Amino acid sequence: MSAHEDPELKRLRWRCRRGMRELDVLFNAWLDRAWPTASDEERGVFLQLMDCEDDRLWRWFMGYEEVPDASLRGLVERMRSLQEQR
Repeated sequence: MSAHEDPELKRLRWRCRRGMRELDVLFNAWLDRAWPTASDEERGVFLQLMDCEDDRLWRWFMGYEEVPDASLRGLVERMRSLQEQR
């Protein structure tokens, strides 16, 4: 992380610190790779996702539970695919 990083991005990185390391990795990877080119709408969905509880997020990312909201579901799928591309 650059010392000159945008304050908003610094705040988001702090919020990405979850109770599970696996979620930290997923959220930070999306911030690094997708946030810079994400639309305002997609950024808003990411902020919504960050408000969800860790146990629910884990079930969604692992595919144990279907994401009820279509926009959240789409972002979860994109975030999972980013990890698969690594």
